[in-house]
Amino acid sequence: MNAQKFTAELIGTFWLVLGGCGSAVISGAFPELGIGFLGVSFAFGLTVLTIAYGLGHISGAHLNPAVSIGLWIGGRFSTKELVPYIIAQIIGGILAAFVLYIVVTGSGKPIGEFAANGYGEHSPGKYSMMSGLVIEIVMTFMFLLVILGATDKRAPAGFAGLAIGLALTLIHLISIPVTKTSVNPARSISQAVFVGGWALEQLWLFIVAPVIGAILAGLVYKMFENKN
Repeated sequence: MNAQKFTAELIGTFWLVLGGCGSAVISGAFPELGIGFLGVSFAFGLTVLTIAYGLGHISGAHLNPAVSIGLWIGGRFSTKELVPYIIAQIIGGILAAFVLYIVVTGSGKPIGEFAANGYGEHSPGKYSMMSGLVIEIVMTFMFLLVILGATDKRAPAGFAGLAIGLALTLIHLISIPVTKTSVNPARSISQAVFVGGWALEQLWLFIVAPVIGAILAGLVYKMFENKN
């Protein structure tokens, strides 16, 4: 993996966490200035949409370990680049969370849940661990299917970024009430590192579930490719 790809993935994931989690964190800290549930959903979609067109030609703009794993399972990504991509994504996410930590604590207020993903008492709708596991697997599965389909050589050219960004928006509209939406281990790790405690204890779900969903999607899409 060359330095350009590594840097592009780092910056891209930084932008996703800064834009997506930043909108949620600031909305939560200052409700009177917040953009609400709908705004946070669109913020996540817009980060992917803008980076897909801004840096996608350099690294593919995975911005997510689950995406890299799903593309690898689907035969679209090389084994030698998988671990470096994941490292770049996690570093980018943590750097963005660090920036958010500085900004939010600059108001003199505690960080609270800091948009960390959670279930049970830490789910916005108090959904169970099983609910969180199911929604994260299914949402990641569908996200990867959209990514694999939109980037297929048979798909219309030039629209992948739009489809992927809108898919992520829809995913957040569905699942924010359940887990605050992960579908991305790097996004979950970055926030949990700063929250600690319960967020680190529940982090396993937001690593395992997206990876399972991504692997399943990669396997399913390979069947579509083999039949055409």
